[in-house]
Amino acid sequence: MTALPDRIRVVEVGPRDGLQNEAVHVPTDRKVRLVEALGDVGLSAIEMTAFVHPRWIPQMADASEVATTVRRRPGVRYSALVPNVKGYAAAAAADVPVVAVFMSATETHSRRNLNKGIDEAIEALREVTLAAQADGREVRAYLSVVFGCPYEGEVAPTATLAIAKRLASMGIGELSLGDTTGMANPTQVRRLVSALREEVSGLSLAGHFHDTRGTALANTYAAMLEGLEVFDASVGGLGGCPYAPGASGNLSTNDLVAMLEGMGIATGVDRDGLLEVTRWICQDVLGVSIPSREATAELARRAKAARVAAERA
Repeated sequence: MTALPDRIRVVEVGPRDGLQNEAVHVPTDRKVRLVEALGDVGLSAIEMTAFVHPRWIPQMADASEVATTVRRRPGVRYSALVPNVKGYAAAAAADVPVVAVFMSATETHSRRNLNKGIDEAIEALREVTLAAQADGREVRAYLSVVFGCPYEGEVAPTATLAIAKRLASMGIGELSLGDTTGMANPTQVRRLVSALREEVSGLSLAGHFHDTRGTALANTYAAMLEGLEVFDASVGGLGGCPYAPGASGNLSTNDLVAMLEGMGIATGVDRDGLLEVTRWICQDVLGVSIPSREATAELARRAKAARVAAERA
């Protein structure tokens, strides 16, 4: 166990992972506003969109327009998801500085999600990585269902280790460990992160936890105890994997930042500003209730305070 970090880097995935599964179509200008607003409140890493075929994820059909329209703040690490070299070419044309590739830790999830087995998926990632490296772009990789698979059950750490070693050998800069259906528990998290840090020491790691069973924050804390300093989160807790039955939303950025700041761990995020962005995207744009416990509680507290003040006036 290592000492807790003084600072955590939050990778905001709301504009992509948060919106991709929403039934309500979000206009391009609203997506652009969301990305810009998230940068304005202090998030230093933002996944803007995904360059995927619109037949599979219609919400991301305007990826090029979003990526080229966003006002990019200095110091913010902007990224986009790409599934293959065609998607990479579109992301490169939009001058996206960081590309994210993805695959699964189990054969069944890989075939359901990508129509490819693990070996085929790794070769597809290799093509994108080589192209990106030739262009001087950073590559981030998501590895889904590393703790538990909805089709195959609990995933052995050795399976994830084997894939991580192959990804590290091709020069992936950062590997995000995906608890895609929220099946992980803190003991699993510590065991896997410890093994990865010991056996794949040159690979930067991040945590990507879903809150299906209410354990995302506990798993985040467990990962921090093993040295992780980067975590993915989604504004308001929006999102989930469209190919993972039973998966609820991502770890909420609001909940994560509130916990970390309460522990004295800096994030650089303005919580009040983030709350307003959350209220706007969830209520005004999507017309949905806010999944985040922190945002819901804080908005309720403010509403009550306003009513009390009005009664006293």
